[in-house]
Amino acid sequence: MARFSAPPLPATAGASVAATPAGAAAIERLRAWPGEHRVVVGLSGGVDSSLTAALLVEAGWTVEGLTLWLMSGKGACCAEGLVDAAGICEQLGVPHHVVDFREHFREQIVDFLVQGYGAGVTPLPCSRCNREVKFGPMLRWAAEERGIERLATGHYARVRHAEAGDPLPVPGEGRGRHQLLRGLDARKDQSYFLYDLPQQVLGRLVFPLGELTKPDTRAEAERHGLRTAQKPESQDLCLADHHGSMKAFLDAYLPPRQGEIVLGDGRVVGQHDGIEHFTIGQRKGLGVAWSEPLHVVRLDGAMNRVVVAPRSEAARSTCVVGAINWVSIEPPTAPLELEVQVRYRSGPERALLTPLAPTDADYAAERPHRCRLEFAESQFSITPGQAAVFYAGEVLLGGGLIQA
Repeated sequence: MARFSAPPLPATAGASVAATPAGAAAIERLRAWPGEHRVVVGLSGGVDSSLTAALLVEAGWTVEGLTLWLMSGKGACCAEGLVDAAGICEQLGVPHHVVDFREHFREQIVDFLVQGYGAGVTPLPCSRCNREVKFGPMLRWAAEERGIERLATGHYARVRHAEAGDPLPVPGEGRGRHQLLRGLDARKDQSYFLYDLPQQVLGRLVFPLGELTKPDTRAEAERHGLRTAQKPESQDLCLADHHGSMKAFLDAYLPPRQGEIVLGDGRVVGQHDGIEHFTIGQRKGLGVAWSEPLHVVRLDGAMNRVVVAPRSEAARSTCVVGAINWVSIEPPTAPLELEVQVRYRSGPERALLTPLAPTDADYAAERPHRCRLEFAESQFSITPGQAAVFYAGEVLLGGGLIQA
């Protein structure tokens, strides 16, 4: 992987005005952090990762910035992000490294998305990207190239390290494990996308923004005079941002495949130009005239059909989840009652989790944990390919991919 590095400038004097209460608390936590205070910061060029680096510098850590070059062209992960990340490192007086991950990103994310959408699945790229492209590879790069064992990012989440003492009260066995917690700001909590990180990665992470709100972050970024303080957030998946829309991305990789929109009994009610442009639960944009609103309930990749139904028939109370990563507890061997989140923006729902025997495919993929979920109340948008993430209050227990 190609690497580009900028030398550090003389260290800045730091922020010239007093920290906000939330910022001061974050700095004190960082100063009290056990062990060596050397860290690589994953910099995207946004305000969150920028402030992460600034707080660590202010707390006295030795900081180096790392930006992954994921795509060529416009967008937060491309030229604009690279320039802003370099500018932040120049402002803070820390080294900045750019590593060319474009081929790895294409193999792990672009190909994964194209294959999934083509098969009628709605993939979740962010959690896969965090595991396969970002956290693990960045930690390996930091250790091998810079001799640094810790990685910090601007995610709104928290880690309670195993060395902190007794685990937080959760169903199941959590002793000796690093526990992943929701970010304090419920509106920004990003733990959902981190469910697939393994223990060896969690143990080396620092999340300085885990107990800040977004307004706290903006205020602290202004205090530090960061060039990204008022930079707007990207509202889309990076690939959608890069191509202009998710439809444009899919159209660039998948040829048009016209097919039928049908009811559950097979009656044809409309036509479509590609099942990849639909998602479970969708109502608008179907182009179907019917006596009552219809929602997408299934994408049939084999038949190239979009299956629709009235809302009263669209809810489901059970699903099977595979490729589970148990985070804060050991894999359970008996049923557990817990909370489940099936979409990033959905709330947690009560469910009974029953472990299932792994399949041969599970063993082959080295992901042997699967389960069946029974929800206390039927859910409207259980979507194959998306993540079902398990919680006990603020603690993320584990999660996996919805399969059926």
